[in-house]
Amino acid sequence: MTDNYKFCQSKGCEFFPCHSGIAESDFNCRFCYCPLYPYDDCGGNYKILDNGVKDCSECKIPHTKGNYEYIINKLTEKM
Repeated sequence: MTDNYKFCQSKGCEFFPCHSGIAESDFNCRFCYCPLYPYDDCGGNYKILDNGVKDCSECKIPHTKGNYEYIINKLTEKM
């Protein structure tokens, strides 16, 4: 069985890559918008800004190749 659904890249996107610190070959666009954003216990590197907005700009979890299972497991915990 193929795992192609776990990884994709949108090199045509004007923001690609949208986070620094990840090798281009490992940059995963599958979760362009992180499905864990609503959760405080997402496991990501985030901070809460003075206005109360969650700033995930330093988080690499949804954009790093190999983290598909991590995200799916976290979402399963929430269901």
